[in-house]
Amino acid sequence: MEIQMHSIHFKADQKLLDFIQDRLDKLEHFSQRIVNAEVFLRLDKDKEKENKISEIKLNVPGKELFSKKQCKSFEEAVDEAVEALRKQLLKEKEINA
Repeated sequence: MEIQMHSIHFKADQKLLDFIQDRLDKLEHFSQRIVNAEVFLRLDKDKEKENKISEIKLNVPGKELFSKKQCKSFEEAVDEAVEALRKQLLKEKEINA
């Protein structure tokens, strides 16, 4: 799966990018049909505690799956977004079965 990562108005460190890569790779266990993924990381208002936003878009043939989560850390936001996408993939699998 091809993954594009975009960090908006900041530079994401390699540790975070590797973490995201690892989490998204695990989605391939649930669907071999994932074409690519696009990840957007952005900071919301700096004064808030839960100001890290992760948006993930997955392209599968004939459909686009999307998840957006806001948490205290990017890792937590990515985990929650990936979990939401996992549920969408399983639901999609049930429909097409």
